[in-house]
Amino acid sequence: MQRYDIAIVGSGPAGISAAITAKVRNKNILLLGDASLSIKISKAQEILNYPGLPNISGADLARAFSDHLDALGIEITDKKVKTVYAMGEYFGIEAGTQMYEAASVILATGVVQTATIKGEEEFLGRGVSYCATCDAPLYKQGNLLVIGYNKAAEAEALYLSEIAEKVSYIQMYPNESGLTESKPYRDGIIEIYREKPVEISGGFKADTLITDKGEHKFDCVFILRDSIAPDKMVPGLKLKDGHVDVSADMSTNLAGCFACGDITGRPYQYIKAAGQGNVAALSATDYLNKRKEV
Repeated sequence: MQRYDIAIVGSGPAGISAAITAKVRNKNILLLGDASLSIKISKAQEILNYPGLPNISGADLARAFSDHLDALGIEITDKKVKTVYAMGEYFGIEAGTQMYEAASVILATGVVQTATIKGEEEFLGRGVSYCATCDAPLYKQGNLLVIGYNKAAEAEALYLSEIAEKVSYIQMYPNESGLTESKPYRDGIIEIYREKPVEISGGFKADTLITDKGEHKFDCVFILRDSIAPDKMVPGLKLKDGHVDVSADMSTNLAGCFACGDITGRPYQYIKAAGQGNVAALSATDYLNKRKEV
C-alpha cells in the first residue's frame, strides 16, 4: 500500500492552505474532503478581511482556491473519513470502504455544529454508525434508520435502500427532501419523518430512537452529519473546551498529528484557518525531516 508523507483531512481554507504548502515543500500528499470544497465558503455572501481580495464573495473565493489547487496538480479525494488510527510509525486512515496510510496527518475538518444525541456515544459501534458505506453490508435485509443533517445524506439513504428491508429517514434540515421527488429504488421503502431525536436506547446494542413525537425501532441507526467529533475520529486525541488542543506549531498530543482551522477553536475566520493550515504543513514537514535524521 502506498504511504503518503502527509494526509490532510478537510477541504476548507485550512486544509487547502495546508495542502498547498505541503505540495510546495515537495511532500507526497493526500487531500481528503469534499471535492466541491466547504459549503460554508461557497454560501458566504461577502468576505471583507481576506488580504488582497477585498469584498470577495464566497463563491469567488472557492473558485480561487480550486484554481490554485489545479495549478499545483493537487487533487481532492472525495471521501468522508471515518477514523484515523495512530499506528506508531504511521497513521491508518479509514475513508469510505478504503484504508490509506500516511506518515503524518493534518486535521482540518471544521467544527461539529450539532450536539450529540443522548446515548449516541455509548452505542457507537453497537447499533450506531457514522458511515453508511462502511457498515451497511453488516445489515443486509435489516431495518435501518438514517438521521440526515444535510442533503448529502439522502444519497446514503438511497444506497441503504438497495440492500435493506426498510429504511426510515429523519430529516434534520429545513429544505425539501429530494427523496420525495427522486423515486427510491423500491417504492415505499423510505419513510421520511421530521422529528427531533432525543435519545438512543437499547440493551448491549442500540435498537430504539426516541424522538419528540414517538419511537423508532431499528437494527442500526446511521447518523450522518457534516463532520465527526475529532476525538471520535481520532482515538486518543486530546480536546480542550470541545476543540482540539494544539500547541503554537499546530501539533496535538499525538506525535505526527497536527490540527488547524475551526477545529482548534475560535475565532472561526477564513484567514485564521488558512494561516494555521500553513503552519500545520510546515510543522508536519519539519516532523518528517527530523524522523529522517534519526
